[in-house]
Amino acid sequence: MEFSKYKSLYIWMIIPMIFMQFGIFEDYWSDFSNKAWSVHIHYWTGTVWYIYLIIQPYFATHGQMARHRTNGIIGMFLAGGVCLTALSMMHRDIVTTEKALASPEQFGPFQPWFFFGVAAVEIVMITAFGFAVIKSIIHRKEIENHAWWLISTVFIIMMPALGRGIQNVYIGMNIKDWPTIDIMVPLYFTQILIMGMLLFGAWKYDKVKHPATYLALGVNLFIFFMEPIGKSEAVQLFLKGLIKG
Repeated sequence: MEFSKYKSLYIWMIIPMIFMQFGIFEDYWSDFSNKAWSVHIHYWTGTVWYIYLIIQPYFATHGQMARHRTNGIIGMFLAGGVCLTALSMMHRDIVTTEKALASPEQFGPFQPWFFFGVAAVEIVMITAFGFAVIKSIIHRKEIENHAWWLISTVFIIMMPALGRGIQNVYIGMNIKDWPTIDIMVPLYFTQILIMGMLLFGAWKYDKVKHPATYLALGVNLFIFFMEPIGKSEAVQLFLKGLIKG
């Protein structure tokens, strides 16, 4: 690995971190005291994971490989936490579909299909995230492969946080049209933004044709089908049977 090429990588990794925090800031911090324990744990494991993806490239490219390896072991523990806490929260999506069905006037444009769609795409994102982390472990001695598999995880799991923030802004701008607001428009914009950041990074570090890039791109393209997936009765029945409280 030509370390001089990657010495500024840690700086570039701050950008997706800022986008993620922008997206989740109002939703998380505005109602901090009322958030469920699982939400707090997932937020902080995810945030620390992003921080690790900033400090780890710094250690690796600034003569601190021993520290990089030690923190890498801790990082794998965090990655497991991100997956497990995300899975633990999925029952909330199913419960919310029931609330949206019972009180449609309260949820407005957020009909039950939306939350079924969220649950479906989250399963794909969590699976892809876990796969990318495992691939980074398998290729830990191939530094460039190892690094890019880990970096791809940022773009695989960015949508829920960033999408929520952009969706909130979009709804605020169009609140006069409530409840007929098209809530998918801001999510489509979110996906374009995430894929733009992914492809820019892949181009900058010559990883456009890397399998991790294809995986992250595929996950974000899949999210474009969230609405028809969420409206599928077969998918709804499957999710109700799979995710139980």
